[in-house]
Amino acid sequence: MKKRSLLQAALALATAGAFALPASAQTLTPIKFQLDWRFEGPSALFLLPAAKGYFKDAGLNVSVDAGNGSGSAVQRVASGSYDIGFADMAALMEFHANNPDAKNGPIAVMVVYNNTPAAVMALKKSGIAKPADLTGKKLGAPVFDAGRRAFPIFAKANGVGAVQWTAMDPPLRETMLMRGDVDAITGFTFTSLLSLEARGAKASDVVVMPYADFGVKLYGNVIIVNPKLVKENPEAIKAFLKAFTRGAKEVIANPAAAIAYVKERDGIINTQLETRRLQLAIDTVVNSPDARAEGFGQLKPQRLSLMASQVSDAYGTKTRVNPETVWNGSFLPTAAELNILPRK
Repeated sequence: MKKRSLLQAALALATAGAFALPASAQTLTPIKFQLDWRFEGPSALFLLPAAKGYFKDAGLNVSVDAGNGSGSAVQRVASGSYDIGFADMAALMEFHANNPDAKNGPIAVMVVYNNTPAAVMALKKSGIAKPADLTGKKLGAPVFDAGRRAFPIFAKANGVGAVQWTAMDPPLRETMLMRGDVDAITGFTFTSLLSLEARGAKASDVVVMPYADFGVKLYGNVIIVNPKLVKENPEAIKAFLKAFTRGAKEVIANPAAAIAYVKERDGIINTQLETRRLQLAIDTVVNSPDARAEGFGQLKPQRLSLMASQVSDAYGTKTRVNPETVWNGSFLPTAAELNILPRK
């Protein structure tokens, strides 16, 4: 009897100890998150809140995986392999317009890159100084490059005539420009400009024509969610966005410190280079004049509608993009919590 009493007491203590654990330790909701690209400077926006426990504080167990392009990120969230992802708004629009009857179309719930990072870049020695100079020239980019796919919008806005395209794998884009195989390239500013410098160009040698500065007001990367998560656990989406915003505020305030969390995930990155990449992303697409005017995370319905029309034309989608199917801003944190962009 004595042994049985001791055993019962031990079991009671063990049970009590389990219930004494913090609620967050018992009820963390697992979330699989898909980045648009590999672990580089901008991924600090997601890696910092994960590493510092902000997602866990919000009741979530978030795993962050590297990606290989926005189109792939959209597909993986649509398939249910990932709950939440990070992808270009245009790629999301294309998925919806080409799969109008699909029930699994991801939904954008927060804008992170208020402007597309796409730009046209050329070397000054080519004589290209403005968009009109691109007429008749040879441009290069991978076939899936966001800037290349949206180039018809850029061309129309700036009166650019016909150009000749050369396709290549991403690692060869800047090399071919440096060799003179192409006259100009399209790419993300914080990717291609730094890649050109790595190949011997000086920043002063490069003409950069950001789409956002030349009349193309496309939204860039957004946080997307699987519709199943919207239906079954909307509170998890709200918690994710709140924790992400908390971390993003720190990243924007101190990019150099935030790179440490990228280094934790990929030990071979060049810390100095990735810090510059992150700062470029913040300056050009996260804390841009448009972002400060519209508010971090948010968008303007009129601008979204215009983008939907432009993407429909430029991408040649099967159906017209319906802006109402790609965006749901009801999960966003409060205006006070979203007020994280410092004035310049």
